[in-house]
Amino acid sequence: MSGDRTVTACLILIGNEILSGRTQDKNLSYLAGGLNEVGVQMREARVIPDIRKTIVDTVNECRAKFDYVFTTGGIGPTHDDITSECIAEAFGVGMYRDQEIVDLLQSYMARRGRSEMNEARLRMATFPEGAVLLRNEVSAAPGYKLGNVFVMAGVPRIMHAMFEEAKRYLQGGAVVRSRGIVVDLPEGTIAEPLGDLQARFPEIDIGSYPQMREEGFRVSVVARGTDPARLNQVISELMQSLADLGGHPSEEDLANAQSQSHPDEQP
Repeated sequence: MSGDRTVTACLILIGNEILSGRTQDKNLSYLAGGLNEVGVQMREARVIPDIRKTIVDTVNECRAKFDYVFTTGGIGPTHDDITSECIAEAFGVGMYRDQEIVDLLQSYMARRGRSEMNEARLRMATFPEGAVLLRNEVSAAPGYKLGNVFVMAGVPRIMHAMFEEAKRYLQGGAVVRSRGIVVDLPEGTIAEPLGDLQARFPEIDIGSYPQMREEGFRVSVVARGTDPARLNQVISELMQSLADLGGHPSEEDLANAQSQSHPDEQP
């Protein structure tokens, strides 16, 4: 894939526990950031239940729409871990048991003093035919890729290990760069100049994010794009516009910026 081509990805988060609120997802932000570093842009994320038809239909829709699809969740040993069977159905292939992974899991459990393999644990060594395994050093049981679909665990630490393996198979395109400004003006005041700037630079994504900190209210404005020159031009014009409105804008270090709550917009 060309370095200036837009390469897209979708994440499918699978699990009733996410939809019920019992589990808070921590994988989306990690994957979005990691993909952008290799030139793949996360364009969509979906949260779906552990329902066979829903998983099959969603995987087939997304793998036809995006360059890469990532799934998290549903590859453990219990009855509701049905992702692998659904991936096999989506691709129209059978399942096979990998003896090398069986041996690996047995060794892993023996080192930890656990009981021998049973049919439930063998599910973690059973994959769709044609799968390329994504090994992980955390829990031994691998994820895998089939076509442009990468199937990974929902547990963040394990998913991180699988994603490091997945990177070897990714061909990225244009990398999205981000620049940020913080200003002591409410969103209602800066809305019009932001809209005008967005209209003149449609290829740059401009977003505003209100924050409430100990020192008071402020707005963070983030511009994202693949052309550094155009990004610089947007930031320069934005700094001037915000100053003209009576604000005191300054560039924000996005790498070190911490997540803040988003209060209601001030009029």
